[in-house]
Amino acid sequence: MLHPGLVIEWKEKYARPIVEQCKETWLVEGSNSIRPPPIYDVGMAVSWHHDTGPFPAHFTIYTEDGFTTDHEFSASGQHKVTATKALRNDAATPRVALMTGITGQDGSYLAELLLAKGYTVHGIVRRSSSFNRHRIDKLPKARLFLHYGDLSDGTSCLQIIEKVRPDEIYNLAAQSHVQTSFETSEYTGDIDGLGVLRLLNGIRAAGLEHTTRFYQASTSELFGRVREVPQSELTPFYPRSPYGVAKQYGYWIVVNYREAYGMHASNGILFNHESPRRGPTFVTRKITRSVARIHLGLENEVHLGNLNARRDWGHARDYVDAMWRILQQDQSDDYVIATGKMTSVRSFVEASFSAVNVRIEWQGTGADEIGIGYNLTDPTVPSRVRVRIDPKYYRPAEVEQLLGNATKAHDQLGWTASTSVSDLCKEMVESDLRLVLDGDLES
Repeated sequence: MLHPGLVIEWKEKYARPIVEQCKETWLVEGSNSIRPPPIYDVGMAVSWHHDTGPFPAHFTIYTEDGFTTDHEFSASGQHKVTATKALRNDAATPRVALMTGITGQDGSYLAELLLAKGYTVHGIVRRSSSFNRHRIDKLPKARLFLHYGDLSDGTSCLQIIEKVRPDEIYNLAAQSHVQTSFETSEYTGDIDGLGVLRLLNGIRAAGLEHTTRFYQASTSELFGRVREVPQSELTPFYPRSPYGVAKQYGYWIVVNYREAYGMHASNGILFNHESPRRGPTFVTRKITRSVARIHLGLENEVHLGNLNARRDWGHARDYVDAMWRILQQDQSDDYVIATGKMTSVRSFVEASFSAVNVRIEWQGTGADEIGIGYNLTDPTVPSRVRVRIDPKYYRPAEVEQLLGNATKAHDQLGWTASTSVSDLCKEMVESDLRLVLDGDLES
């Protein structure tokens, strides 16, 4: 326990200090750490002297990167840091979340949701030669902290987990492009499969297996060549891509660690979910992006693969709410998250063009099929080909249909999808129109 005679002198460590020098004495009432007044709570360096009393002396420094450090000084002046933990406000004790994939579509929406709920959010980002943080640039920074790490590096994962000591971990990072997984199968297996194991082992190595809750972003691609329609938590898996196979390992290692070590670890089997923040190489965003550019005269047509593939498409904003709900349950479990409605790629194209008042009519079959656009706003505008098929976009092993049964999520989580496919397409096209008009041709 600290002696009441301990005096802590707090100084701003930057060139333009908010407080040049503040000296106060705090009486310690059964605590081994000092909580300074709010004006001193972030970014302060500390010097000290001890008027009277016993050693060692203990106190806590609040730092600007979102952590507190517990310090100990001996009578001889030796100093050591005894503990480091994530910053929390004592008044409400907000929970601390650690996320992988925070710069992606789902990560940005989830960070937004958690910050709105009062969480302190830590995100793991890969160190690369270029920044890709536009999705989170506008999020409030007071309780948002980023750390360099990688799912391929178990040591970095463990170090971050030990430092942050989160209440909840959301693993959203993955090589998530199905077509690309055929070309980078080994990398996909390492990140999407073994990356999950590294995080789970990191939780255990940090001694958090009974306190930290873990969410794994699983996928409807597990069902692949579907065994039944619709697919539920009990439907057998039959993945049809290296991505799906890697995700199946991730799914079962979560179940295994839950059963073997009593960890609160859950899988969210999320069916396809899109938004204006979806990457431009995914088929839905490729469609809406091309529709916007065609409408503004920057492109003539869009080239696609299998128009007959059918998916259960929802909005990512709805789906991250389900992720959060999963980790609030007393018992960990696995949940299908889906709309229960199936739409073909062909229909997604039609709904997207409809957002700019263009009707698509189809002619031909197979690789020779084309989509002809008719301008409904101005019928005098000549019709022309707007969609063509390019066999290079066919998958080596196609998944023809995916349709989820989210009854369990509805009954146990109180979750229901709230965005229709037509509203989703309209929102995405309008967003892509704004990007082009603002001069952004890259996002």
